[in-house]
Amino acid sequence: MAEDARVICDSGALVSGGPGVRFSVPAAGGDAPAFVVRFDGKVHAYLNRCAHVPVQLDWTDGAFFDYSKLYLICSTHGAIYLPYSGECVTGPCTGKRLVPVAVEERGGQVLLIKDIHDV
Repeated sequence: MAEDARVICDSGALVSGGPGVRFSVPAAGGDAPAFVVRFDGKVHAYLNRCAHVPVQLDWTDGAFFDYSKLYLICSTHGAIYLPYSGECVTGPCTGKRLVPVAVEERGGQVLLIKDIHDV
């Protein structure tokens, strides 16, 4: 584990297809909003910024999945993203991707393992 790893949340806070956890990540120009969700048993994290227009995705704090719990959705534009890759598959930014954030799950915790400095 990297020395600069930071705890985002306990692993139990994330249920597959359930609410995500918002956090911030150091980035160029200051902290950037990010989120982590669990899908198909694995954690996935991205900057909380739509690939179409830089607005936050969640409907309400932590509500990133659509009604089917299979896709991430932008509350503003309706863009649909694959939760395991961040690729937009439907909407105004089809083919673009969410910016991934490096996280890992270890010892019952979800950890931020790398800062983003080029966003």
